[in-house]
Amino acid sequence: MQGSENRKPAVCLGIEGTAHTFGVALVDSSGKTLADVNDFYVPPSGKGIHPRECSQHHSLVAAKLLTKALQDSDVKPDGIDAVAFSQGPGMGPCLRTAATMARALSVFLHMPLIGVNHVVAHIEIGKLVNKAEDPLVLVLSGGTTQILALEEGRYRVFGETLDITAANCLDVFAREAGLHDPKAPWPAYVFDKMADGGESYISLPYTVKGMDLQFSGILTAALAKHREGKYRLEDLCFSLRETVLAMITEVAERALAHTRKAEVLLIGGMAQKARLREMLSIMAEEHEARFLVVPNQYATDNAAMIAWTGILAYKAGQTLTVERSLVKPKWRVDQVSILW
Repeated sequence: MQGSENRKPAVCLGIEGTAHTFGVALVDSSGKTLADVNDFYVPPSGKGIHPRECSQHHSLVAAKLLTKALQDSDVKPDGIDAVAFSQGPGMGPCLRTAATMARALSVFLHMPLIGVNHVVAHIEIGKLVNKAEDPLVLVLSGGTTQILALEEGRYRVFGETLDITAANCLDVFAREAGLHDPKAPWPAYVFDKMADGGESYISLPYTVKGMDLQFSGILTAALAKHREGKYRLEDLCFSLRETVLAMITEVAERALAHTRKAEVLLIGGMAQKARLREMLSIMAEEHEARFLVVPNQYATDNAAMIAWTGILAYKAGQTLTVERSLVKPKWRVDQVSILW
């Protein structure tokens, strides 16, 4: 008994590399983040992410970030108990850069290797920092628009986009309208500021199909109206945002009524949108559920969430051999067994 009380918490080194963010973090089994350092690939102005160029950026910054994470945490290499990496979903070249680094460290340090699903990692860090137990989860990031809940050992999908994500819809409109700023606090930040100044609602397609969503139609319509030049840009941004967020809230409300969860957790980059938080908060309150939002620090991609999920998997015995550590660019969240 005394030995277990004095035992040091396990430490996991996590590596994130699904898209534009490359990061290295160390987190212990008590949930304490010992270090979390990230670097971001910024594409040429007005252009999207090119996977090969992005992976080259990750390769260039990997050693520097590893060194800084070890220095910030004051953890020696022999103090690491496991190495986790983002195995998918994401951009293949970026995932392979993170996986290569993780495999090398695992072999060199003789430490267990853990492949982490990126979406599961977003959920688990959100649950950790909010002390959530069993929430309905809205994952709204650049690559994901899903409403999820944990049922029978897996995060089941109760609604999702059938085409592009909500974040991609707003980001593409912002780029086409000249409102994109790669140095802004979050994607579509300038778009949101413009939308805050809207006064008149302009009718746009509202496409909810059962529990699923489609955003390509509303994007096409909004861009067409913008090109007509008949509407204030502020009003178009306001109308596009209101419609997209209302669609998400409708599906989330039906999922909440079905699952009867006592908590609603909003995670991903879109969690930074004040209007979305307002809509979901009202909805959750009407169903007597606690509304939780991931802090901005963990809303966008980060390595701490990979390290923390690595800890959970490590404790549950979910490790990989190097031979089985191939990346999974299209790895769905509902394919992951949750054993913790």
